Amino acid sequence: MIRVALRVLLAVPLAGVARAQPQQVQLQGAQFVGSAGCKSSSCHGGAGEKRSQFITWTRHDVHTRGYATLTNARSERIATGIGLPQTQEGPNPATTSTRCTVCHSPFHSVPQAQRASAADPTESVSCESCHGAAGGWLRGHTRPDWTYATRVGAGMRDLQSFYVRANTCVACHQNLDADIVAAGHPELTFELDGQSAAQPKHWKDPDDTGPRAWLTGQAVALRELSWRLALNPTADPQALAQWSALVWLLSHVTSAETSLGTISPDEQPFAQVQQQADALARRAAGQNLGREFAARVLQRLVSLDREFTLTSNTPREVLFRRAQRLVLAIERLTVANLPPAQRDQPQSGLGSLRDDLRSPAAFDPMRFAELLAEFRMSVSASGP
Repeated sequence: MIRVALRVLLAVPLAGVARAQPQQVQLQGAQFVGSAGCKSSSCHGGAGEKRSQFITWTRHDVHTRGYATLTNARSERIATGIGLPQTQEGPNPATTSTRCTVCHSPFHSVPQAQRASAADPTESVSCESCHGAAGGWLRGHTRPDWTYATRVGAGMRDLQSFYVRANTCVACHQNLDADIVAAGHPELTFELDGQSAAQPKHWKDPDDTGPRAWLTGQAVALRELSWRLALNPTADPQALAQWSALVWLLSHVTSAETSLGTISPDEQPFAQVQQQADALARRAAGQNLGREFAARVLQRLVSLDREFTLTSNTPREVLFRRAQRLVLAIERLTVANLPPAQRDQPQSGLGSLRDDLRSPAAFDPMRFAELLAEFRMSVSASGP
């Protein structure tokens, strides 16, 4: 099962990241305490910006509904579609199958010996799903003599690193088995910056890190798609189309920004692209990619309208996937290129580009190219 393998991948030490940050460690047999260990009013369940993280998660974060999603009729239909065994009496099989719970309710996959009694498997995607098993650092992480490096050394995941953050999220936000999609599960498209912006934040990133998050996330998404296709290159035509679109997009980015390395648009073994993508993710996470980078890459990407010509080598499905990734990129880079006070305002022209991406069957490459050219003119008129 791909998801289980990805979870194992994310557990390994993330060594060699080019950044001035603490070394991430892996603690064997670390204890999961559950969100109950974080919710007291004197910790993360209180008032104020620095003590309301638990409240933000419980009240506003869609991740709290991960397990509940498995109990609805749609999940039951998906479970039937992928052949999960039904029972005469009892819960929807999606609530107990690791094919579903590994992402919707991760504590189900944690051995009982590593779960404290308060670590309820039904609490969905909770604190330790992102921050790591808290048994080694829960009592000490608020001490004034514990630095960030101390906390990471005790087992807390180093989420200040965009590389580590992308690795933590991508397992459940990119690859999905083809039979689950065919049974009715929505497709997954990982984009770290936009998804982080849409999530109710209980953290604060430094200013102008959006482009770094975007590029790191896209490179990690390409790495994971490459890994999946290296295992079985004929398993999923949609995954292949997504992979081709990401190679196309990132080849344009790296050809414009040569300091980042290379993603070659030429056909290569998936394993080789996997290595290139991981190298790009590490470089992107370790560089200061701010507004100037966003402006340069945005100018390159809005000039790609001529590449949306329907041919035998670039069928509609491939062009549709290119357009999907391109619009996500343009959206995030447009936002990053604005003064902070304007970043929450709707951007003219982006809505029309998004509207043309409702489905692969309805996608009109020529119309999209025209809209992209119009958007390019608006970007050029507005200036840097």
